[in-house]
Amino acid sequence: MESTKFKWMIKKDLLTLWRHKIQFISLVMFPIVMIALCGWGMGGTVENTPVVIVKQTSGDITDQVINTIKSDETFDVIDIISEPDDAKQMVDRGEIKAAIILSKNFEDHNGSKNAVLYIDSSDQLTTQTLVPKTEQIFSMLSETISLNQVSAEHQGNALTQTAQAIKLQVNKIYGEIDYIDFLLPGVLAMTMFMSSMFSMGNAIAGERERGELARLFMTPTSISTVLSGKIVSNLIKEMIRAIILILSAVILFNVVINGNFLLLLFVMLLSALCFVGFGMMFSATSKTQEDYIQVVMPVAMPMMFVCGVFFPTETMPWVLQKIAYFLPLTYANNAFRGVMLQGVGLEAIGVDLLVLLGFTILFFGVGVARFNRQI
Repeated sequence: MESTKFKWMIKKDLLTLWRHKIQFISLVMFPIVMIALCGWGMGGTVENTPVVIVKQTSGDITDQVINTIKSDETFDVIDIISEPDDAKQMVDRGEIKAAIILSKNFEDHNGSKNAVLYIDSSDQLTTQTLVPKTEQIFSMLSETISLNQVSAEHQGNALTQTAQAIKLQVNKIYGEIDYIDFLLPGVLAMTMFMSSMFSMGNAIAGERERGELARLFMTPTSISTVLSGKIVSNLIKEMIRAIILILSAVILFNVVINGNFLLLLFVMLLSALCFVGFGMMFSATSKTQEDYIQVVMPVAMPMMFVCGVFFPTETMPWVLQKIAYFLPLTYANNAFRGVMLQGVGLEAIGVDLLVLLGFTILFFGVGVARFNRQI
């Protein structure tokens, strides 16, 4: 081996990396971002989960329950109301994760004290945390009340003398959800996103690098025809890929699609269109496919952690929870889970679809404008 030439080959490749600033920045930043998101996104715990408490009576025991729940970091008590139906509707609409309903007889001295945990079980990890935590809190309070009762027999405490243990009923509004049921909508959205991104990178940046675009535009073919053809062909491929993924989950893991299948197809189509636009926006000005990958990966890969594909956003620091609102994959996840797990209709996921449509218009607008300048 010629050592001098060998050293020059290494130097040439490193100088090329230095001259391509985007690739150099990606080399430095991408591993830092990924390890940070793995630690925060996959190693977090469910905290500050939004709940409401329904208080239908007043007394020392009710206050003790409320104060105990408020002091626990697992819960974020956003309101204390008096109507159980209003609390249930808030859970049904997705405004909160759970409602803790204290019965009208909660302060009765001669009867049992009943409570209901009304919880959105479509968020599987949050449900696994909230249910045992709530049961633990009420069990601890029941034990305290029982000890006070024994003590009251000697001290004559009228308040606690007839206190009974609290009976907690857990109402999971979507039934028992396995992790695969929770995971499938996120994996579906992520698969469509990642494959759309790579497909558009090959379709535009890759063909530009190989000179295929230049030869194509030497023919009497307009830019709009070229872009439309690439967009539609990628949409067809993504829809086929998504349908195969869903059928595989149903056959292999007995996953049940609770919502309307036609609505699910519409969500898939809009999501795929949005993700294809995302890929087109970045590939429009990338000179090579390698440049495209180096630019898009630091943006695309962290989305699977920030947008709640594998774990709910409640497990992440609040800064990442806010960032998730600015990423299209978040809204695709919400729409897919709404249809597939909760069985909701168009009106329930309308906001998510409108946001996806807005992202789609933005991505294609920027992509077409930059593509025209590049060509």
